[in-house]
Amino acid sequence: MRIKPITLCLLGLLSISCSTAFADNWGSWRGPNNAGISSEKNIPSTWSKTENVLWRVDLPGPAGSTPAIWEDHIFLTSVDDGDMVLICLDTTGKQRWKKVLGSGNRDVRGDEGNSASPSPSTDGKHVWVFFTDGSLGCFDFNGKQVWKFDVEDRYGAFKIQFGMTSTPVLDGDNLYLQLIHSGGAKVVALDKSTGKEIWVHKRKSDAYAECEHSYASPMMYDDGKLKFLISHGADYTVAHDLKDGHELWRVGGLHPLARYDPTLRFVASPLAVPGMIVVPSAKKGILVSVKPTGKGDITDKEEHYHWTYPTTPDVPSPLVVGDYVYLCRENGNLICLNKATGEKLYENRTNPTRHRASPVFADGKIYLTGRNGIVTVVKPGPEFEIIAQNDIGEALSASPAISDGVIYLRSFDAIWAIGKK
Repeated sequence: MRIKPITLCLLGLLSISCSTAFADNWGSWRGPNNAGISSEKNIPSTWSKTENVLWRVDLPGPAGSTPAIWEDHIFLTSVDDGDMVLICLDTTGKQRWKKVLGSGNRDVRGDEGNSASPSPSTDGKHVWVFFTDGSLGCFDFNGKQVWKFDVEDRYGAFKIQFGMTSTPVLDGDNLYLQLIHSGGAKVVALDKSTGKEIWVHKRKSDAYAECEHSYASPMMYDDGKLKFLISHGADYTVAHDLKDGHELWRVGGLHPLARYDPTLRFVASPLAVPGMIVVPSAKKGILVSVKPTGKGDITDKEEHYHWTYPTTPDVPSPLVVGDYVYLCRENGNLICLNKATGEKLYENRTNPTRHRASPVFADGKIYLTGRNGIVTVVKPGPEFEIIAQNDIGEALSASPAISDGVIYLRSFDAIWAIGKK
């Protein structure tokens, strides 16, 4: 790994390395509170291959995973000549260490993904990483392995077409996995310090064929009074008790039986904000906004719904900013809905390319990442306005991470640190 001198800005390095006060950490795929929202200020709106680039570091292989950042540590997953690796950099781009967790990378659907699709998570002391081959491990910040095991050995072989890409969710002392596939769907709670099982819940569904597969990630609902885990896949979204994993409620109707598509599988993950859970489906399915207080099967029970919307994002997960819900469709169209009513305020084209990354918000701006390397910056609110479109010229499918005034973009070739110089 090397830092390309032409893209390394000394001033940017000094501004990072001399910083003593760290702002937001981005400890997991969707950042603080798993909401895709950063409280950072003074974030760039514009950049290019050279403008506002603090540094760029080549990576050994492609991945769609989002970096996790904690103070001056950056954690990334990647493939490296067939191996699955966890890489730790500092915030000047210098590599601290690299660890191999498994081998036998599997590329899927051409350039769509590989075994390094799940994102790492950190709590500031340790980092947890999962790969689609079942390798799951915990390391300290010095790169020492704390524990590691093969999830397939413990919970059964994955029978899923494009790999188990779900990112585990870290909360408190536990690490939660959703393993939803044709080999038997399970939701699992682990002790994050030891990797020992706390509970496992066998998740029921009447889905069949490829619909049994889920590429979504679990989410945590926490409004300060009510707290539970959310799993998403196989035609249902389910709320789980944190003590033993039993089912609190489930919502279906996301995949109507009258026009059942045996290839419809969930990829976009739910978004949980206080008082509301925004639940996507897939392809030409629907999206629903439900209340967190249900019990049992709440499907089509009006008292448990805020609203429904006839269109869903297929891969990017929803974003809620203020009074609005934003849906980035796979074709680059951005939809803005009224959060309270579900009324569509607009649908406009941003960047006509595949969109696989989930939108993020920071410093009064929404960032939408296109597969062609263009990040569209949009002004939030009920009226559509593009602030800027920025092209790094490298393929992007990872969601951005934002920490300490810097936007980190993980392309298929490198990691970029974008910040004001």
